[in-house]
Amino acid sequence: MKAVVIKKPGEAAVETIGEPTVTDEGLLLKVRMIGLCGSDLNSFRGMNPLVAFPRIPGHEVAATIVEGSKRHAALGPGVNVTMSPYTNCGRCAACLRGRPNACEFNETLGVQRDGALTEYIVMPAEKLYPAQLTLTELCLVEPLTVGFHAAARGRVVPSDSVAVFGCGGVGLGVIAASHSYGAKTIGVDVSDEKLSLARKVGADHTVNARSQPLHETLLELTNGLGPDVVIEAVGSAQMFRTAVEEVAFTGRVVYIGYAKDLVTYETRLFVQKELDILGSRNALPEDFHRVIRMLEQHRFPVAEALSSVVSIEDAPGALKAWSDDPARFKKIMVSLDRG
Repeated sequence: MKAVVIKKPGEAAVETIGEPTVTDEGLLLKVRMIGLCGSDLNSFRGMNPLVAFPRIPGHEVAATIVEGSKRHAALGPGVNVTMSPYTNCGRCAACLRGRPNACEFNETLGVQRDGALTEYIVMPAEKLYPAQLTLTELCLVEPLTVGFHAAARGRVVPSDSVAVFGCGGVGLGVIAASHSYGAKTIGVDVSDEKLSLARKVGADHTVNARSQPLHETLLELTNGLGPDVVIEAVGSAQMFRTAVEEVAFTGRVVYIGYAKDLVTYETRLFVQKELDILGSRNALPEDFHRVIRMLEQHRFPVAEALSSVVSIEDAPGALKAWSDDPARFKKIMVSLDRG
């Protein structure tokens, strides 16, 4: 069967690999569509320290069950599903606290283990989520759940003002979640196109940090107090610092992105503002259910979130084009269906 393999930084190709072995714990799935995300781009660029090469990318998945489960009536042959791409050991401190999304020994598809950008894959039934969604919508579930989980980590409530730094796929999930909580939501980015999409997702206000004074604008939008919650979805050392500087006194800062460089802080602000500094990793089952409900209710502008849909044969070229000019792209999907 065919698979896209990142052979080394900057080089990907379509190769033929063996078909997966079906076990008692796993269901055989035909992969229909894959969404490419920032971690796939970082893997292609050789900037993901968790990736060893060669590696098959892909963890935003729409698939159809080929061989169903005798124990799960909803997971029969022909059912379309998306999936949680994470593993959890059940024994580490995070798992024992009921937070398997942060498992110490997690292996995410396409990162620590080969991903789903291939024709067939075997997955455990408990990682699958059937839904009455299109293939495109199914691929959007996982990245949006990461944003929903971050909003939950930030304990967003209707009285909050929430500034979201970065309006890519994950940031849009944060905006959609914060909007659903009834909070005043502010999208921050340097792309007017992404900010326009953020408003369609639910941002009450947007700020172009390249052309507008961020500090002054955030104060103006929050009655001089600063945002109650700042959620960083960029992965920039500068924005890590800015989040602490701009959040209101006694506010909450949530980090989703990984800063590629060491971050130097004015730690006085941590104490003086008495901040809650929180990390947010992956997502929990309740996040998947909330996102699926949102998409089933057509409360997300799916078509506007896409840049292009390419075939598996064109996926290596799409990764190269995205790496060369990332500002050109919002979301790339890879279709494995034959015309």
